[in-house]
Amino acid sequence: MLAQKTCFVVMGFGRKTDFETGRNLDLDKTYRNIIKPAVEAAGLTCLRADGIVHSGPIDVPMYKQLLNADVVIADVSTANANAFYELGVRHALRPCTTLVIAEDGVKKFPFDINHVVVRQYHHLGEGIDFDEVERFRGELTTTIQTILAKNPLAHDSPVYTFLRNLTPPSLPKAPDYFFIEERNPRKSASSNPWWAKPEPLRVPSMTRSQLLEEAGVKSRQVEWLTDEADGAALRGDLLAARNLFAAARAMTQDDDPFIVQQLALFTYKSKLPTPLDALREAQNLLAVLNPATTKDPETLYIWGSIHKRLWDANRQPTDLDEAIRAYRTSYSLRNDTYSGIHLAYVYNLRGSQATDPAEAIADFVLARRIRRDVRQQREQWLADHPQSGGETEDTHFSEEAQRRYWTLVNLAEACIGLGEETEGDRYLAGAFAMRPGLWHENEIRPQLDRLRQMVADSPLKYLTSASN
Repeated sequence: MLAQKTCFVVMGFGRKTDFETGRNLDLDKTYRNIIKPAVEAAGLTCLRADGIVHSGPIDVPMYKQLLNADVVIADVSTANANAFYELGVRHALRPCTTLVIAEDGVKKFPFDINHVVVRQYHHLGEGIDFDEVERFRGELTTTIQTILAKNPLAHDSPVYTFLRNLTPPSLPKAPDYFFIEERNPRKSASSNPWWAKPEPLRVPSMTRSQLLEEAGVKSRQVEWLTDEADGAALRGDLLAARNLFAAARAMTQDDDPFIVQQLALFTYKSKLPTPLDALREAQNLLAVLNPATTKDPETLYIWGSIHKRLWDANRQPTDLDEAIRAYRTSYSLRNDTYSGIHLAYVYNLRGSQATDPAEAIADFVLARRIRRDVRQQREQWLADHPQSGGETEDTHFSEEAQRRYWTLVNLAEACIGLGEETEGDRYLAGAFAMRPGLWHENEIRPQLDRLRQMVADSPLKYLTSASN
């Protein structure tokens, strides 16, 4: 019986920022909804680096896949440096069966691949339109079947196209087994903080097919855990959401940014064992993603939220300054209104504490400017996404509904911060009418009450009085 052909996928993982357009793209959705189904429909086994079961560095199995995979698909969306490097390695190792794809926000490709065929699809940022999923999935399947049907296979590597007498390298056949790492079930859970990963344990070898099957099962389990965590969060069961994300993290070999971000988020929101302890745990969790230097807007947003709450607990100016730095960086990276509305709020907090009138006025002016920008963007979004009269939200609170909910909340805070109470209350009522009793309400109302007080005491009103 012939072994099934394989396709190795080269791409970034999770949510990545496209610095050409400023958008945040969920590349896992590209893999899960388009690439993997398209490859399997063509009759190949699909594998990405995060699905390789291995011990030690990922480099060895990754390079083996780049050499031996029957097909390699390289998604170079967001100009991912690792994806470009691995594409170059594949082009050097194999003369053919390499497909390059990218989200259509990429308008200009580097010189070395601008003469290679790049198939493009349209990503909406948070998701991908169903029609676009169907279109590009079909195109990929057809392309894979077409290139594998050619005899001889056509060259698509620039290296082998221009160096015509080059002989592709090969490796001796490796044994069909290797060691993997497995979590140690005997390690006491009480010996480490609840989020800590158990130490690896060497276990007897397994066949490659067994390992790939186990990797697929584990991947599905992690996906199920994160889906359950999302559901728990929507129900307001924040402790369950935290524990489910902790379980998902324990099942992954490396720190997946999305899982770590969500684990940190629901750790501090759970307020257990105490609100301050939860904030410190969340701070330690998120530290693995290097919030001081990262360009990931979501990491920065959560880091800012942690430090905003630490300032509430301890009133340390350094926490407030760190919250401003994180929110400001996230806001500037992708013009993110969610970070922007919180940035305006912490500017007001700092301004309300300032002893120098000029510093206080500067912070309040910055806050007003940001809120005007947020209001303009969010009102435009509502205009572009009208809600039909008969539309109702399903029990899962769809992605579109969640965006509408937070758009209305952002608009409410922007208007209240600009002194337009009536308009702000109207937007707020619209948000809460979508999902009455949602747990966010218990966090949103106190912040808005505090904002109203800061606006009432704003140093800007004295400038207005003086000008009159």
